[in-house]
Amino acid sequence: MSSNPTGLTARTVASTQSEMTEIVLPNDTNTLGSLLGGRLMHFIDLTAAMAAYRHSRTYIVTAAMDHIDFFQPVHVGDLLILKSSVNRAFSTSLEVGVKVWVEHPHTGDLLHVASAYLVFVAIDKEGNRVKVPQLWPETADEQRRFADALIRREHREAESARRKKARLATAAL
Repeated sequence: MSSNPTGLTARTVASTQSEMTEIVLPNDTNTLGSLLGGRLMHFIDLTAAMAAYRHSRTYIVTAAMDHIDFFQPVHVGDLLILKSSVNRAFSTSLEVGVKVWVEHPHTGDLLHVASAYLVFVAIDKEGNRVKVPQLWPETADEQRRFADALIRREHREAESARRKKARLATAAL
């Protein structure tokens, strides 16, 4: 790992990785016995927060769940496996990617069921933003995710500016 201009030590993607496993219980499901989307989003947020915390080593707050795709339903009794890692660190924020699999408890078969991107902001005890270490992508896949995170950030910023402009136009009426 190397130093960056902020004086913080750059961290590798591998040092941010987090994994969480849950068993889907009836209380987590809808009337069809499928995992509630909001419950899955909660698990995703927790797993992503672990990666963000490992990278920043300070308080972090969820700023956005930028994107989530649900590919397959998850059922009672399934083992849910969530894996996260930081895709890119900016000045005081970072993007975390989460992949979710289901492991069938009797066969061990794995099925990719969801993916999400979340944005976290690093803060101090008073809620002020603090700088985060740079991220050092090592593999080709990590470098691709690093580059893609910048594109997603640019889209988020453009959408935020568009919404602000619309609010101002509405307020002027």
